[in-house]
Amino acid sequence: MTVYEGECFCQTVRLQASGEPEAMGYCHCRSCRSWSGGPVNAFTLWKPDAVRITVGAEHVATFEKTPLSQRKYCTRCGGHLMAVHPPLGLIDVFAATLPTLKFGAGVHVNYAETVLPMRDGLPKLKDFPAEFGGSGQQMAE
Repeated sequence: MTVYEGECFCQTVRLQASGEPEAMGYCHCRSCRSWSGGPVNAFTLWKPDAVRITVGAEHVATFEKTPLSQRKYCTRCGGHLMAVHPPLGLIDVFAATLPTLKFGAGVHVNYAETVLPMRDGLPKLKDFPAEFGGSGQQMAE
């Protein structure tokens, strides 16, 4: 089984993600943009048992703006690590946190909120897939 290792900005917190992600893509929602500091957030979704903190767990804090996302970060450097999504039963380990994972986006979510239109041929969902409580409605590029 493949194990991907990642760390926060100051390397105090280290984590592992094992196997392969359930999905990868881009989120365009305002919350993700604000949290990531960029016009789009590259996500990798994992089952909870595939992700673990290996070093520095005592330096991990959580910010929960809504029940959908528990955002985890390092208390020393503020480096963003992951977002636990309890309603989805998945963890988003931010793509940049896992430098050896070959990122391969398959979808854009919350594209109705985009500030950076992307013409890459991938499906553009207005919000979330229907199986995650969204409309599943696709938008044009």
